[in-house]
Amino acid sequence: MTDGFDFKAYLNQARQRVEAALDGSLAPERPESLREAMRYSLLAGGKRLRPILCLAACELAGGDAEHAMPTAVALEMIHTMSLIHDDLPAMDDDDLRRGRPTNHKVYGEAVAILAGDALLTRAFEMVALRSPGVPPERLLKVVGELSLVAGAPGLVGGQVVDLESEGKEVDFDTLEYIHLHKTGALLSACVITGATIGGADPALISALRVYARGIGLAFQIIDDILDITASSEVLGKTAGKDLVADKTTYPKLLGLEESRRRADALVGEAKDVLKPWEQRAMPLLALADFITSRDR
Repeated sequence: MTDGFDFKAYLNQARQRVEAALDGSLAPERPESLREAMRYSLLAGGKRLRPILCLAACELAGGDAEHAMPTAVALEMIHTMSLIHDDLPAMDDDDLRRGRPTNHKVYGEAVAILAGDALLTRAFEMVALRSPGVPPERLLKVVGELSLVAGAPGLVGGQVVDLESEGKEVDFDTLEYIHLHKTGALLSACVITGATIGGADPALISALRVYARGIGLAFQIIDDILDITASSEVLGKTAGKDLVADKTTYPKLLGLEESRRRADALVGEAKDVLKPWEQRAMPLLALADFITSRDR
């Protein structure tokens, strides 16, 4: 379905635009130590899939991607906050993220926690105060979506169940609950907020929720597989952490081959639901394929 679409060029161009917007989102301000800690993690690289999903969904809905850029930045800020907090000793206790020491290893636990808090609140500032040209009623919907994903119904709730499940026998439904909240909720917010800013109708919003659920679960399945099969150098984070923490993962429940098949099936379902918008959905279709083909 993506024949003739230069996804590599699209991805590189979109990344450059996102990186520039991220760099400009944290202007000189005090305290400098806090700004430095925020920039350390926010500008540490990465695939930038979440903001790119937001921009692509906005364009699919017929909107101007530049109108969605502040929200795309906000989504990356929320994602970065979740990584900073996830790496803390009280959480997953990791020393490596995106190929370099985690935030708390460089700035200490207290500043890392506060840097995450500051990024989370700055995300709402980006949407509410730095989104010129977007109708207020659309921005209100975006704020509501981000509130849900960042709180107990989303990232926080998923993290708590994940922590409570360590070292325990977890069934498949609980595993999917964790990943639909820890990973899937934010990916869903990316496409829904982008499409909302672009003026999507209810049919497209509904289809995008199905799309996001599929790619969200597939993304986590591939993460679980790579945790076993890839090295720390390739991943940019500590490999094998799930095994050490005795976490239930897709490979642990299903095996590697069945996990890969499930990821492929989920991506297929995600792409199928966008068939009515196929020509304008090329970036989202290609991003779905990218999720299952990535090696990190």
